[in-house]
Amino acid sequence: MDIPLAKPQKLKINTKLILQIAFPLILLTIIPFKLAKIITLKNSLKQDIISPSSSFINDHNNAQQILAPPKHRPLPRTTSPKCDIFSGEWVPNPDAPYYTNTSCWAIHEHQNCMKYGRPDSEFMKWKWKPDGCDLPLFNPRQFLEIVRGKSLAFVGDSVARNQMQSLICLLSRVEYPIDASYTKDEHYKRWYYQSYNFTLAVFWSPFLVKAQESDPNGPTGTGIFGLHLDEPDESWTAQIDEFDYIVLSAGHWFTRSMMYYEKAQLIGCRYCQIPDVKDYTIEYGYRAAFRTAFRAILERETHKGIVYLRTFAPSHFEGGEWNKGGNCIRKKPFKSNEINLQGLDLDIYMAQLEEFKSAQILGRNRGLKLRLIDMTQASLLRPDGHPSTYGHWPHENVTLYNDCVHWCLPGPIDTWNDFLLEMIRTEGVKFREEKTALLATQRKSKSR
Repeated sequence: MDIPLAKPQKLKINTKLILQIAFPLILLTIIPFKLAKIITLKNSLKQDIISPSSSFINDHNNAQQILAPPKHRPLPRTTSPKCDIFSGEWVPNPDAPYYTNTSCWAIHEHQNCMKYGRPDSEFMKWKWKPDGCDLPLFNPRQFLEIVRGKSLAFVGDSVARNQMQSLICLLSRVEYPIDASYTKDEHYKRWYYQSYNFTLAVFWSPFLVKAQESDPNGPTGTGIFGLHLDEPDESWTAQIDEFDYIVLSAGHWFTRSMMYYEKAQLIGCRYCQIPDVKDYTIEYGYRAAFRTAFRAILERETHKGIVYLRTFAPSHFEGGEWNKGGNCIRKKPFKSNEINLQGLDLDIYMAQLEEFKSAQILGRNRGLKLRLIDMTQASLLRPDGHPSTYGHWPHENVTLYNDCVHWCLPGPIDTWNDFLLEMIRTEGVKFREEKTALLATQRKSKSR
């Protein structure tokens, strides 16, 4: 009688053991599938947040009924704080441009390439991709929020004005400014964004130092200028104290014939062809002018803003010089391995960098902020972005050379403002981080 009872008892123990082993295996099989679904759902929700179905441009148009181009999606922020945003390549951007020559009134006639019949549009459809990170596209609403209650001035020549007009066009998707200029002189304009209490200005100063045209003809037929290399141009230096941001630049005007003065005395010239007058290089005058401009900024005790040096942007004349049939007819950007900065362009660029670095050290000792927006390499790679012959009608009776110096709008110069926004934004991030670190240090000191 004992044997029949023993067999069922053994079977019962084995079943329990099998269930104990099988149940965890079943769980281990089911959980990964469930977890994968959850992760997929989270990613889907995250993507919806990053890429909303309606763009902020359309939302803003509904609110203010401003005519604007289609969608604008900001790119992800760079995650590498050590990434050099100025080193990279141009890559296609089919969503560009973000305004048109009909939606923005601020475009200078000579840079309004589409109005004057430029047949191709691919030059507008590129963006800058730094090596190892991303440069966010310009977000007009973000820009205006950052500069709320502040002011920004461009100081330089017509290329500086070119960038300012690009900025107005990019911001026009949110708001158009009103003219708040103190003068009718188009070389000195101020624009005011009422909703953001933001002032934008441009100061015409192609040499940054005191200058006057002494001979309208000159050896090259473009006029000969007298430059006082040790005297800053007060048309801008006397007004910079009221600006939070200054974007300083100069370049192409230095290729003209010039007389150089120091301490109000003639010391020489650049291609003046005057007997017994010493001939200096372009680099000499260029370096001296920037040294004087930086000194003027550093000596102003009441100036507390940030100064950005926008580096030299090379021209792209091919087949001849600017006044000897040179033109720029390429239809796409260079790759970085297809062209190098060289010759006079390289000399000017290096002189600019050296003077900036010296001024930056002096400024740091005095608590002043000088920053570099190095647009030289990115601009060098864009021979396709200039007006060429498309700055006027072919039948117009005007004497204009092919323009391979300025930039079509819309066009590559819009990217310069991508850089500007990123520089201003990261400056704010850096300031907050430094302030947080300082407060933490103060708290530790008090607790001791």
